[in-house]
Amino acid sequence: MSQITCVILTFNESLHIARAIENAKKVATRVIVVDSYSTDSTINISKELRVDVFQNKFISQAQQFEWAMQNCNIQSEWILRLDADETFDAVLADNIKNFILNQTTYNGAIFHRKHYFLNKWVKRGGRYPLPMLRLFRKGTAHIEQKWMDEHIVLDTGESKLLKGEFVDDNLNNVSWFVDKHNKYATREVIDIYIKKLLPKHNVSITEGTGVSIRAKRFLKNNIYMKLPLFLRPFLYFIFRYFIQLGFLDGYRGFAYHFLQGFWYRVLVDIKYLEIAIEIEKVKAETVSDKLAVIESFTNYDLSEYKK
Repeated sequence: MSQITCVILTFNESLHIARAIENAKKVATRVIVVDSYSTDSTINISKELRVDVFQNKFISQAQQFEWAMQNCNIQSEWILRLDADETFDAVLADNIKNFILNQTTYNGAIFHRKHYFLNKWVKRGGRYPLPMLRLFRKGTAHIEQKWMDEHIVLDTGESKLLKGEFVDDNLNNVSWFVDKHNKYATREVIDIYIKKLLPKHNVSITEGTGVSIRAKRFLKNNIYMKLPLFLRPFLYFIFRYFIQLGFLDGYRGFAYHFLQGFWYRVLVDIKYLEIAIEIEKVKAETVSDKLAVIESFTNYDLSEYKK
């Protein structure tokens, strides 16, 4: 029977890691935790549950997952990617096991993701279904090297949508949610500037990501990003909350779509504008000088882009 290695990326995930590992073990023959030097009990919990633990300095989700592919001695035929706050239901678990049993037709499997906020499923506002390729045959796929919104992409073969769902259910409080999206906004601004300054690094629309993901990226790049700063978050919120019926999820729906669909997008625009003002202020003309300004505002090392 084919084997699965599950890779879980962590940083201070003591609240979720036991749940994630126990869930992953339902289908995986090996579970790997790649930790970004947690300061809580994530490592101890992981070791107690007898999984392989590695540590590596975090730069981005994409780079961390790629590091795992290269450094964790993965020998299994199949690789499963899960975040620490994600689990899958019994239906999906059974279908994953059935899928890899003597599988010769497909090289990847797509799951539908359900997102929970304030202990309840956010059904509307474009949040469901969110098809994502999370299981793939070793050597047939890669992860996009993006600072945000990275996806696993099949290089050869086809993928199949499996019945059942995996759930993104983070148990942290709203302050944590806000802090996380503040960090996400910083990384998204880096992604925007990298695309603008270095078009060769643009991986915004990748063939193997699937129709829905390519469609969303096309709309974002060709419509959303061309709208004026601060107007576009407002229009995006209106679209999600009213056109995509986010309001039907009640006060949770408003809270989630306001924070994730409006406040977060405004924050990205503010950080983008802040860097643009500084670039103009210091009269940074070369790509290298502009990258230096971005580094100073984001505290991320962008030396690889200066080569």
